[in-house]
Amino acid sequence: MQRRLIDYLIISLKGVAMGAADAVPGVSGGTIAFISGIYEELISTISNINLSLFKTLFKNGVKQFWKDLNGNFIVALLAGIVISFVSFMRLAKYLLEYHPVLIWSFFFGLIIASIYFVGKQITKWSLSTIIALAAGTVIAYYISTLPSMENSESPYFLFIAGAIAICAMILPGISGSFILIILGAYKTLSDAIHDIDLKKIVLFACGAVFGLLSFSHVLKWLFKHYHNITLALLTGFIFGSLNKVWPWKETISWYKNSKGIETPLLQKSVSPFYFNGDSQLTTAILLMVLGFLTIFILERLGSKKQ
Repeated sequence: MQRRLIDYLIISLKGVAMGAADAVPGVSGGTIAFISGIYEELISTISNINLSLFKTLFKNGVKQFWKDLNGNFIVALLAGIVISFVSFMRLAKYLLEYHPVLIWSFFFGLIIASIYFVGKQITKWSLSTIIALAAGTVIAYYISTLPSMENSESPYFLFIAGAIAICAMILPGISGSFILIILGAYKTLSDAIHDIDLKKIVLFACGAVFGLLSFSHVLKWLFKHYHNITLALLTGFIFGSLNKVWPWKETISWYKNSKGIETPLLQKSVSPFYFNGDSQLTTAILLMVLGFLTIFILERLGSKKQ
C-alpha cells in the first residue's frame, strides 16, 4: 500500500514520541515503536541496509535504491526522533530535577499500558514463552538496579556507549538513556548536545549507527523464527522496567560527578505513603492515567495502519 503525506506525518509524530521517551532515563523508545505499530517495519528496514542495497544504487539508480531503502519511512521517523530527542532532553533534565514524581508517574502509566498491549500480541503461550517472559523481567529488573558509573570523556568510550545504548533504545522496556547513565555517558552526551560539541556527538552517532545495523539483524531473525518467544521476552523487558519508573524513590547513596555535583547513585522504590517529601499522589495518579491513555491512542493509530 502506497503511503500518503498524512501517513508520513503520523510516522513523524510516532518518531516524536519515540524521541521523547528515549530522552528520559528508564523509558524505551522501542516500546513506543512497538505499540504504535511500526516496530517490525523499523527493524526490517534497518537490517536491510547492507552492501547489496548500495549495489542497487549503481545498477538501478536512485529511485529504486530509495524504494528498497524504505527511505521515506526512515526520513519521516528520524526527523521526529531527532527533533524530539534533542529538544526534549533539556526538558527532561528539568522535570527530573524539579518534578521527578510527576514525570515518572506519567511514564509509569505508559509502561503499564505497554505491558498489556505488547503481551496481547503473543498468539500462543507455552512453557518457552513463559520462561522468556520471566527471563526478560529478571534481566530488565536487574539492569534497573545497577549503579551509575563515573562519566567518561574518552572518544572510544563514547563510540562504544553509542553502540550499546542504541541496542537498548530499540528494545521495548530497556531504556537507552538509562543504559547511558549506567555506562556514565548520559551527562557527557547531554552536555555535548547542550554545548553543540560536534566531535562528541559525531563519535556517539557513529557508534549508534554501528550498533543499530548490527543488532537489527539479530532482532529480525528472532522475529522470523521465534516470534512468540521474542514477544514474550520483550514483554518481560517492559514489565521488569517498572522498578526504574516507579515515581517514589529513596536515595540510598550519592556520588560526585565530574563537576563536583552530588548525583544519586543507588535508589530504591518506596510506597508513596512513606515517601520523604510531597508524594503528590492525586496528581501522580492522574498522570498515570494520562500515560496509559497515551499508549491506548498510539495503539489505536498503529492498528489502523496495520
